[in-house]
Amino acid sequence: MAETEPHKRLEHSWLEDAQAFVLGTALCALGVQLLTHLGLITGQTAGLGVLISYVSDWPFGAVFFAVNLPFYVLAWMRMGPRFTIKTFVAVAMVSAMTEILGPLVTFDTVHPIAGAFLAGAVIGMGLIVLFRHGASLGGIGVLALFLQERAGIQAGWTQLGFDALLFAAAFAVLDPWLVVFSLLGAVVVNLIIAVNHRKDRYVGR
Repeated sequence: MAETEPHKRLEHSWLEDAQAFVLGTALCALGVQLLTHLGLITGQTAGLGVLISYVSDWPFGAVFFAVNLPFYVLAWMRMGPRFTIKTFVAVAMVSAMTEILGPLVTFDTVHPIAGAFLAGAVIGMGLIVLFRHGASLGGIGVLALFLQERAGIQAGWTQLGFDALLFAAAFAVLDPWLVVFSLLGAVVVNLIIAVNHRKDRYVGR
C-alpha cells in the first residue's frame, strides 16, 4: 500500500489574517469590557493593565499598549520579526477596541461569577484565534519564553509566578471576593488555551 503524503500546513492569506485579527481582538476587548464593568481583573499583562487602570484612572487601552512596549525587544529576539509585528498589531487593536467598545457596549445586571466565566471564555477564544494566526498579546508570555531559553526557567513557572504576584497585589486594592471571582475567569482562560492550543492535536497540522 502506498504511503500517503503528510499533510502540509498552508499559510494564511492576508485577508484571513485580517478577519482573524478583528475577531480575536474584538473578543478580547469584549472580555475586558465585562471584567472592568464588574471590577474584576485577569492574569498576565492584560491583568496588570486592568489593575493599573483601576488605581490610576488611566484608560485601559493606553495602559495596556504602554506596558507591552518593553516586551517587543524580547519578542523580536526570541520569536522573530513576523511574530513581533503581528503581536504589536494585535495589542494595538485590543487597546483601540476597548476604547471603541466603551460607549457602544454596556451591561445592566451581570452576576460577578457569571461575568468572570463569560469574560474568561471570550478572552480565551480570542487568544486562540490570535495564536492560530501567529500572534499573541505579548507581555509576560514572551518574557517567559525568553527566560526559558536563556536561563532554563520553565515558561509556565514564570507566568504562574507573575500571576501570583498580580493577584496578591489585587487583594490589596480590590474587594477580596472580586479577586476570588477574577481567579475563576483566569482559570477559564487557561483551560481554553490548554485544551485548544496543543501542538499534538491542533497546532502545526
